[in-house]
Amino acid sequence: MSDIDVVRRLADAALASLEANRERIDDLNVFPVPDGDTGTNLTMTVRALVEALDATSAASRESLARDVSRGALMGARGNSGVIFSQIVRGAADVLAHDDDVPRALRAASDAAYAAVRTPVEGTMLSVIRELAEEAEAHAGESPPELFAALVRRGEEAVARTPEQLQVLRDAGVVDAGGAGLLELVRGLTAAVRGEPLPEPPPTEGIGLEAIHQELSKYRYCTVFLIEGTGLDREVLEAELEQLGDSLLVVGDAGAIKVHVHTDDPGKALSIGTRVGTIGRIEIANMHEQTAEREERLLAAVSESGVVAVVAGAGNRKLFESLAEPVGPIRIVEGGQTMNPSTADLMRAIESLNATEVVLLPNNSNVLLAAEHAAKNADRPVEVVPTTSIPAGLAALLSFDGTRGAADNAAEMRDAIAAVATGEVTVASRDVELDGVAIHKGSWLGLAEDRPVISDQDFDDVTFAVADRLLAGSRGLLTLLVGDDAPQLDAVLARIESAHPDVEVDVQQGGQPHYALLLSAE
Repeated sequence: MSDIDVVRRLADAALASLEANRERIDDLNVFPVPDGDTGTNLTMTVRALVEALDATSAASRESLARDVSRGALMGARGNSGVIFSQIVRGAADVLAHDDDVPRALRAASDAAYAAVRTPVEGTMLSVIRELAEEAEAHAGESPPELFAALVRRGEEAVARTPEQLQVLRDAGVVDAGGAGLLELVRGLTAAVRGEPLPEPPPTEGIGLEAIHQELSKYRYCTVFLIEGTGLDREVLEAELEQLGDSLLVVGDAGAIKVHVHTDDPGKALSIGTRVGTIGRIEIANMHEQTAEREERLLAAVSESGVVAVVAGAGNRKLFESLAEPVGPIRIVEGGQTMNPSTADLMRAIESLNATEVVLLPNNSNVLLAAEHAAKNADRPVEVVPTTSIPAGLAALLSFDGTRGAADNAAEMRDAIAAVATGEVTVASRDVELDGVAIHKGSWLGLAEDRPVISDQDFDDVTFAVADRLLAGSRGLLTLLVGDDAPQLDAVLARIESAHPDVEVDVQQGGQPHYALLLSAE
């Protein structure tokens, strides 16, 4: 396979990976300004590079490298695209002569840092630097092994960006440029290893902290190309830096790409026309872009979401399957002996992609922490006083993410009022309650939190609880089966015989401490 065929295959894979992740990367974009276009800009820049490859007639590796660099420079879009064009240039300068990937990535990192007047860590600069470090650590390994290591290090580097840059930490997102560079590397790695492109990472809802961002100090993102002879990058930088910020001036004496945020794009263009011929002009109103990004992301935010305290893997799946089609949900692990704290509940509330929240404690021991969390949360929270997992499931059936939390809570309270709940567990001590003699180690059956029966026979206890709950012409009995529960076949047959018109639904809840959780409605 010729050099140009190899480069085309790699570039096509990189572009495909970026295109698959473009919208997610746009959504992450909060730095240097929240204009929501980083994924688009990187995609368009790589697309320009691919088009340059399609048009090239390069006869040597050196001329191919020049065409690749020029294609990236000419097509560079936005801050991220211009920096990426320098990553391409640095790598191409090395790869024009040999296949030394570690040295190429180090040159790419150096070129990217040199392009930015005030480099900021926690951006795509950090990610390309870490990729260069990783490549150097794996020098001499086969390309498939080397690129697999680059993906792993890239994932770690992107995950670290909020630790390096306060604005990302405040917004609860990773850097968009770094995320875009990682997707590029994923595409290259798939091509090198002869594997299909990986599925895009799951799109987590962007939280309100990342949506509501301050406008840029300047209004216009201005990008243009200057072509001429004897162009002086340093002189141009000195003039253009008086007009705004986020300044990038990259290229050589024959072609320079300018990126600047300014309130006077006309003046920036006039500086370019004094020294050469300008083209590839792109002027975007960042204030409008920010407003459009906010509107787009807010449209994806539900009016309300749910935080539910749940024990048991099966029960967790039940809650998620009921809520996710109609609104976001966060599950907080909790149970009879492992109650979440107020801080745990607040973190779950604040991570939801919803303007308001309904909180389902699903345990009487969690109610107080839930009330405290609701009072101190960063958005309106309604606590629906569910005291059991079956009650929480019944409440969740009334949830609609397009309604406000107060309306949902009202519907949910009505729902749980119509549901009777019970439990079957093992008694932990000898005691008499409500006239029921309870013996340690025996099965204990409760209905609406009051003891019904205590006996050594599991089936007798389960049937007595079910029979109590089904009094009053109820038509559905749900049983959530806990860890290490006895077989239910015999008792289910007894229930069906005694209540032939009742539908019985058995689910594997997986909760500890309670062999069965029951509800009747």
